[in-house]
Amino acid sequence: MVDYILEIEHLTKEFPGVRALDDVSLKVKRGEIHSLCGENGAGKSTLMSVISGVYPKGNYTGKVFYQGHETNYHSVKDSEKEGLAIIHQELALSPYLSIYENIFLGHMNTRFGIINWDIYIKESKKYLNQVGLNADPATIVSKLGVGKQQLVEIARALSKQVELLILDEPTSSLNDDESAKLLDLIVEFKKQGITSVMISHKLNEVLKIADTVTVLRDGKSISTFDVKAEHLTEDRIIKDMVGRDLTHRFPDRTTVPGDSIMEVKNWDVYHPDYHSIKVVDNASFYLKKGEILGFCGPMGAGRTELMMSIFGHSYGSRSTGTLLLNGKSVTLPNAKSALNAGLCYISEDRKNFGLVLIQSIKTNISSSSLRELSRLGIVKADRETREAEKYVRDLRIKTPSIEQLARNLSGGNQQKVVVGRALLVDPEILIVDEPTRGIDVGAKAEIYDILNDLVKKGKSIIMVTSELPEALGMADRIYVMNKGKIKGMLTREEATQEKIMHIALVE
Repeated sequence: MVDYILEIEHLTKEFPGVRALDDVSLKVKRGEIHSLCGENGAGKSTLMSVISGVYPKGNYTGKVFYQGHETNYHSVKDSEKEGLAIIHQELALSPYLSIYENIFLGHMNTRFGIINWDIYIKESKKYLNQVGLNADPATIVSKLGVGKQQLVEIARALSKQVELLILDEPTSSLNDDESAKLLDLIVEFKKQGITSVMISHKLNEVLKIADTVTVLRDGKSISTFDVKAEHLTEDRIIKDMVGRDLTHRFPDRTTVPGDSIMEVKNWDVYHPDYHSIKVVDNASFYLKKGEILGFCGPMGAGRTELMMSIFGHSYGSRSTGTLLLNGKSVTLPNAKSALNAGLCYISEDRKNFGLVLIQSIKTNISSSSLRELSRLGIVKADRETREAEKYVRDLRIKTPSIEQLARNLSGGNQQKVVVGRALLVDPEILIVDEPTRGIDVGAKAEIYDILNDLVKKGKSIIMVTSELPEALGMADRIYVMNKGKIKGMLTREEATQEKIMHIALVE
């Protein structure tokens, strides 16, 4: 008889105007790696939040069974007591506390109201060794990179004697090397008897480590596959995710780039806090009209810092060098001047730098174009509404209304709102930093189509991406960066994953 650690029966969860989960049923075997796939807005994160007690009993209909008994969780603390832990896509660490304080935060024992810190420092080393993080437990978390912070989150889950570990897009912010190590760690947990449920859009990773895959679409459980027994492929998963075949992941494009529209010469960027340290060192590149220009390199290579500094000195204590637009030297002291010059930047961090989460979709889309939408200093509400509705329709943003708050959207739909705002600005040069991070293959295809349409209209695009297949599939030319320097450039015909990695890593 099959031993199931988790069983979900006819689960339905509604929000105002939206049915996020619709009669979902799911079973997870004890000791397996079970992957949950689906488009953004399919209900994956909502389902995991119900299971873990983020949405307490009474906020949904249906039943959740864990370890053979029906759950009655009223908070995450209730599920953690039973060995169930969830690691969200947006890490929930306290940045100003140490590693060991973060690991045991919320479940420390005291004696006469006093915490024995020495015990917890010693205990934390055991969990850090288990996740393969070689770091001083006293290190402040904000000093760690994203990959190491992810390991601290997992160490914290292990400290609660976890038996079922839920990971929501665990590799979305990691580079290839960090992702591979984390996947190996999940496999190692399986050997130790820990069950993992992994939400991921990276289907190659899913097929690499998952035993079982369940696909959600529009809040419904569509299919469940045994990966090895059914010889599961990415195309089969995609078909169930989007309800159709996606034969071409990257759309064809036949446009021919024109003359140089932007040139950057000898560009240096200095650290915002340590003013003598160069984050970008003597970078020079050019962008053609009607071109998609890719920027690749390992995490920390300086790509984002370079782009933000070009966009109105949005990063760094200072930057020096020459910026030419249409052959003329320009100075862009702030983001407003960059927008006025025809540049627009879409940040990789949509929640902190791309959106105002407590405002509506309509307000977020219109926020960079208020002057164009106004008359005598007053925003024309009817035009603002028409423009917002247009981009919600054109970009297929899943929402009951343009008045929906941005924080209530899935990651992919949030990204589309950011793109909508940029399109309304109608820039000549669009800089997109990790444009498809954390979104599904269907939404990725839509973003790619949007970028191609812009190029057909004569716009120029700089695309920073950590996904090498994305760069190879979309870019006309690719610059490779590492350690703040541009190491080389490849044309579309020359570029391969091996060549990009060789240029980035070989001194």
